[in-house]
Amino acid sequence: MPESAADLTSLAGVGRKTANVIRAVWFGKATMAVDTHVYRVSHRMGLVPATADSPRKVEDYLMANIPEADIPNAHHWLLLHGRYICKSAKPLCEQCFFNEHCPKRLKNSKL
Repeated sequence: MPESAADLTSLAGVGRKTANVIRAVWFGKATMAVDTHVYRVSHRMGLVPATADSPRKVEDYLMANIPEADIPNAHHWLLLHGRYICKSAKPLCEQCFFNEHCPKRLKNSKL
């Protein structure tokens, strides 16, 4: 199994997100696979600027601003928080520990 992102993405059907998941899970690398949940939560919580308007830009920003040792936990937290609490259509803001500080809630953002 190739280990580098370049080698993995050269395989048919493997994009950057999948390559990052493989590198994180299989090889223990500190990578940030930006899916719809990570993208949404990062924007709603103000973790990335509005100019981070693509998964790659969100990935680059998070990787540059989260300590490397914290990347694996941060990735899973963002993903799971987006999947179960900070949902796309009906976020469960009342169950969110970040509710009182959430830029999305405070500004009534549509994202």
